[in-house]
Amino acid sequence: MAGPAPAAFAAPGFRKLLFQRPSVVVALMLFLLIVATCFLLPALGVTSIGGMSVRNRLTPPGAEYMLGADAFGRDVLGRLLVAGQTSLGIGLGVALLSSAAGVVIGLVAGFFRRLDTPLSRLIDAMMAFPDILLALSLVAIFGGSMVNVILALSVVYAPRIARIVRASTLVIRELPYVEAARALGTRTPTIMVTHVLRNILSPIMVQATFIFAYAMLAEAGLSFLGVGVDPKIPTWGIMINEGRQYIDNAFFLILFPGLAIALSVLSLQIVGDGLRDALDPKLAKET
Repeated sequence: MAGPAPAAFAAPGFRKLLFQRPSVVVALMLFLLIVATCFLLPALGVTSIGGMSVRNRLTPPGAEYMLGADAFGRDVLGRLLVAGQTSLGIGLGVALLSSAAGVVIGLVAGFFRRLDTPLSRLIDAMMAFPDILLALSLVAIFGGSMVNVILALSVVYAPRIARIVRASTLVIRELPYVEAARALGTRTPTIMVTHVLRNILSPIMVQATFIFAYAMLAEAGLSFLGVGVDPKIPTWGIMINEGRQYIDNAFFLILFPGLAIALSVLSLQIVGDGLRDALDPKLAKET
């Protein structure tokens, strides 16, 4: 006996609710444009970082370099797009990994009463630390690399997912259809996945969208502090860190990566708000 399908996804007006605000549509299109630009243009050979040219160092934006050249004479536009691949990849990796870990911890804590207290105390303890400080500590322990940054930020943000999943599981496990599944002898893992997890996908998706944005900001902060990804791998945070010493006479070196981060994070936040409003039955009913 399966639980009811998530009402938010089955509702015929879901798309209307999601896109009824023009800001959500604009934000979604903007984010997709940023992703497509970062991954397609370098792959098609439209832009490239190019070699170093001391003669062209710190060249302002113009015909030769659309967004200018950095301190080594490299094209800022090409480097910005390649750096975007890393920053977006880290954000997506953290969103997926933290969501997976948070779902497992939250389901176990909410479904098994014996494990609820210790796991809840662990979640509370991890959330008591400021995100950036905990991430700094973990990266300092494991070392600076793309994989380690994703792992560290996933540890930081997994408790947010776990807390939401645990709270929802505590409610759903007492519902009649879950009790009926138990009475019919359905295996516990099947109940957890089919009857519980299936009905809490909405808040998980919304929170994962926000974590995507938070992770990009955190990665930029770590790279700006010099403890993030290897400096040989460009990210938007590393570009800002490298360009800050030239802010007086080449402010564009930090302007464009800063705008890329701001627009990506802002668009994700707006899309997340739209998802939340569309997937929340109460808000959908009011609308």
